[in-house]
Amino acid sequence: MKQLIACCGLDCESCDARIATVRDDNELREKTAQLWSKLNNIPEITADTINCMGCCVDGVKTMYCSDMCAIRKCVNEKGFNTCG
Repeated sequence: MKQLIACCGLDCESCDARIATVRDDNELREKTAQLWSKLNNIPEITADTINCMGCCVDGVKTMYCSDMCAIRKCVNEKGFNTCG
């Protein structure tokens, strides 16, 4: 299994947060923050919180992925790789 598959099954390699982090792309961070903030109704998601290397790898995580994602919390509590 690819290591960059998130706990929820999404492909972290194609995630805008990871791409923005790898490329140090502040414009993409801003765009991603606005979208995620709107989709999740969480105004605390801002461009400066969009830094992530992937859900299941060592390194920085977005505020949402590290602290708010119920799927990631569940998977980690149960010792699984994904919810699948």
